[in-house]
Amino acid sequence: MSLPNATKEDVKDAKHLATDTTKASGNPESNQPSVLPSTPDVNAVEDLADLLDGPFKERKEALRELINDPFLLPRVEGTLDEIRADNLEKVKIVAENGRIQESFSPLNGGQGQVSAGVSSLELLAQVNNSTCIKSGVQFGLWGGAIDALGTERHIEFAKGAMDLSKLGCFAMTEMGHGSNVQQLETTATYDPETQEFVINSPTPGSKKAYIGNAARDGRWAAVFAQLYTPDSDESKGVHCIIVRIREEDGTDAPGVTTSDHGHKGGLLGVDNGMITFDHVRVPRENLLNRFADVAEDGTYSSSIDSMNRRFFTMLGTLVRGRLGVGASAAGATRAGLALAVKYANIRRQFEAGDPGQEERLIDYRQHRRRLLIPLAKSYALAMFQNNLLERFQEYTDAVNAGEWDPANPTEQQSFASRETETLAAFFKSATATHANETLQECREACGGAGYMSENLLTTFRADVDIFTTFEGDDTILRQLVGKNLLTAYGKEMSEMSPFGMAKYVVSNIGDFLTRRSGIAASVQSISDRVAGTGSLFDAETQLRVVQSREEHVLNSLVRRVQVARKMDRKDAAKVINRAQDHLLETAIAYGDRMLVQSMIDAEDRLPENSPARQVFEQLRHLFALETIVKNADWYQEHGVLPAGRVKAAKAAVNDLVDSLAPWSEVLVDAFKIPQVVLDRPMMVNGGTDLS
Repeated sequence: MSLPNATKEDVKDAKHLATDTTKASGNPESNQPSVLPSTPDVNAVEDLADLLDGPFKERKEALRELINDPFLLPRVEGTLDEIRADNLEKVKIVAENGRIQESFSPLNGGQGQVSAGVSSLELLAQVNNSTCIKSGVQFGLWGGAIDALGTERHIEFAKGAMDLSKLGCFAMTEMGHGSNVQQLETTATYDPETQEFVINSPTPGSKKAYIGNAARDGRWAAVFAQLYTPDSDESKGVHCIIVRIREEDGTDAPGVTTSDHGHKGGLLGVDNGMITFDHVRVPRENLLNRFADVAEDGTYSSSIDSMNRRFFTMLGTLVRGRLGVGASAAGATRAGLALAVKYANIRRQFEAGDPGQEERLIDYRQHRRRLLIPLAKSYALAMFQNNLLERFQEYTDAVNAGEWDPANPTEQQSFASRETETLAAFFKSATATHANETLQECREACGGAGYMSENLLTTFRADVDIFTTFEGDDTILRQLVGKNLLTAYGKEMSEMSPFGMAKYVVSNIGDFLTRRSGIAASVQSISDRVAGTGSLFDAETQLRVVQSREEHVLNSLVRRVQVARKMDRKDAAKVINRAQDHLLETAIAYGDRMLVQSMIDAEDRLPENSPARQVFEQLRHLFALETIVKNADWYQEHGVLPAGRVKAAKAAVNDLVDSLAPWSEVLVDAFKIPQVVLDRPMMVNGGTDLS
């Protein structure tokens, strides 16, 4: 099952990156790239920036002037109320710019450009995550729920969300239920005599909690509740209803009690709070009725017969929330990397060579590793983000054009929707986790200067902490990814229960993975799939190596859960629970392959003569080989890579960070972080090289 060593002919023609890789394996890998010039070519910045911006360059360029404003920087001093009031003024600037509202559908006066909302949040997160998230709550969650789930009768609310005349909340999470939305306890009971819904919080666990805009500014809420009609004592499932929670003077609306969560671990400009309802009456028309409605006499109707499918269709229309959070996490991470890399290029510590001359931080290999390895992953995530956003935009265009009915999709469309949900879940969980890990590394890499609030890294780090939780806990989302992969060819893809997961498992792993690979491959064993490939510096080899792990891990998961197919629900759930680690590992392996593939695909979009091409190629090598190295024990345990080649991959990672180090500022300059963010005191007073 091992990959062959490079042939003598390959070795003869190889351009060695450096000596470490060769020493590690005895026989050097073929096709080793040359060491990059020690003097970087700044002309590479624009080509790299174009690649990062992808098809959304024009939209992002229009936003960059707006966000390069010192007023938009996060306020770190003052009372909580002052910080929140200041942040609302910042959101008003975003609203006045008008770009973010282009994400709304044409029905509500927008352009249906999902990329407008996602790109706005991504760039705002490079400057101020409180402003980013409060904008996301207003335009993406509160406004997005109306836009995605409402109809013509809700246009006034959508427009109010767009122009801030109706500040609102997205009231889904409860004290008792966060990720398990289907079991929410808030009720909405229809009264045909008054033609109103009665919104109620019947239990302590039904209190809406951690809701953005709920503590201070929100006047309205999109409330998710169990819907009851007179014809049955059973819930029709979770639906969304618009409820006024405050009067215009800020006092609670009748029957509504709001409270303040107070000081949080980050995002101080966002007023998170709790909401309870005591038999609050709202007009029948406030039900967001795109997929279901209640007539004046209480008759319930829906274009989707299955309660499960109706529920997941409603949530599926809100996938863009995960795209927004993922892009925000990515934007904040890039800002942190830009600060840390630029600081590393001016800060000097210790004499490593010539007496009297201290070395820059970036000259030390470990410092290069701690910054350039996550930098490479940030590029990979950016490439994947562009692909995913393009795909979701195509879906949105088809819906707006009437070519795709989310309530009655074709079999192919249903499959594509679930796959998009899987991709979005992976993207959000991957970027949020990466943001937390990377920003902590950036903070530490800048020493004491990194701990000063004035240099923003602690604010970025504190603000992204919660990104791993909202819009879906990262661990739960990885389980969703694994579950969707497991049940991709099942008859009931919308069934989320452990019993359903065990009942419908994919049976043809090779065919399943081949459908998702950019490199055509026949259905073969892992050994056949990997054997015969060449150097670890070949793109096809890198993809096939990570794909071999994806295939094996998924196959292993299927074997573990297949025994539960004929069990009752309780016993089947136990089997799934015992396989939970494999479920998560399946999602991670899937994500690794998707990112490597995205890097390979993106590389081909760079001009052949661009100075950025060779740099990006080495970034791709760095990301792919580090991905292999972090799973080195697995590759050796399963006989996919022998110890010598794993050792060579580890050495190549060191060689690559050394080669890329002189180009580190070029790589972060391509992020186009606003200058107001980069102009930090540590860049003047914290560095010892003032040249």
